Amino acid sequence: MPQLNLHHLRLFRAVAHAGTLTGAARRLNLSASALSAQLKTLEAALGHDLFERRGRGLVLTEAGQIALDHADAIFRTADDLAATLRHFEPGRRVLRVGALATLSRNFQLRFLRPILGRLDVEVVLRSGSQAELLSALEALALDVVLTNLPPARGAESRYLVHRLADQPVSLIGRPARIGQAVPLGELLGREPLILPTPETALRNGFEVLAARLGVAPRIVAEVDDMAMMRLLVRDDAGLAVIPPIVVADELAAGTLIEAHRLPGIEETFLAVTLERRFPNPLARQLCEAAA
Repeated sequence: MPQLNLHHLRLFRAVAHAGTLTGAARRLNLSASALSAQLKTLEAALGHDLFERRGRGLVLTEAGQIALDHADAIFRTADDLAATLRHFEPGRRVLRVGALATLSRNFQLRFLRPILGRLDVEVVLRSGSQAELLSALEALALDVVLTNLPPARGAESRYLVHRLADQPVSLIGRPARIGQAVPLGELLGREPLILPTPETALRNGFEVLAARLGVAPRIVAEVDDMAMMRLLVRDDAGLAVIPPIVVADELAAGTLIEAHRLPGIEETFLAVTLERRFPNPLARQLCEAAA
C-alpha cells in the first residue's frame, strides 16, 4: 500500500463532517474539483471507496466510516499534543478549568486553592452549561470540568469522572427566623423555603424527606443557582436547603446558622476529565488532592 498522505486524510475528514463536497471545499478554500481529485487519490491509496453519493450529499461507505474513526483519533491526538506542548512551556503551566455556572463558588475555590498564587501556574476559569463545558473538554479547550451533574457515559465515552466530595445538605437561615431548638418538621412546615429546582437530585432527596416527615412545604423560591440561593437566604427570603459550603463565610460570621443537617441528603461534587495521551498533570494533582 502507498504511504498514507495525512493531508489527504485531513481533507477527507473535512468532507465527511461537512456532508457535501462543495461545503467542505468552501471551508477549505479549495475548488470542488481539486478536492475531489485529492479524495480519489486517497481512495486509490486505501483501495476502497470512501463515499457514495445520495442526492446532493455524500454518505460514508463502511470503509469510509472506519477511515473517519481513525482520522478523528489521529487528529485528536495531534491537537492534544499541540495543546499540551503549547501550554507546558518551561517554567510556566496553564490549567483550563470549566465550572458549571450554578456550582458553588466556595467549592470551586477550595478545589483550586492548592495552585492559586503559584507564579509558575496560570488558571483559566470558564463557566457555562454542562453541554457547553463538556463540548469544550472534548475539543481540548478545557482540562477539567467541575460539576454536580454526572455526564452521560456511553460505550464510547472518554470521560473520566472523579468523585471529589459528598457535601452534607442543611436547612440554613437567619438566626431570628430559626429560633432556638425548633424541630426540623416544625421549621419545614412553618417557614418559607428556598429549594433547588425539581429536576435536581437535591430536590428529590428533600421531597422524600418531607413526605417522610408528613410536611407540606411552603415554597417561596425554586433556584438552580447556588449563588442566588445564597443571596436569597442572606436577604431573609426564607430558609434554604443548601450545602453549608455554599454559605461558609456567612456561617463563620454568624449572619446565618445551620438549623438542621438534613438526613440522607448529600450534594456530590465531581471533576470530569478526558482520556488523553497527554493529560495536564495539574488537573490530576488537584483531583487527587480534592478526593
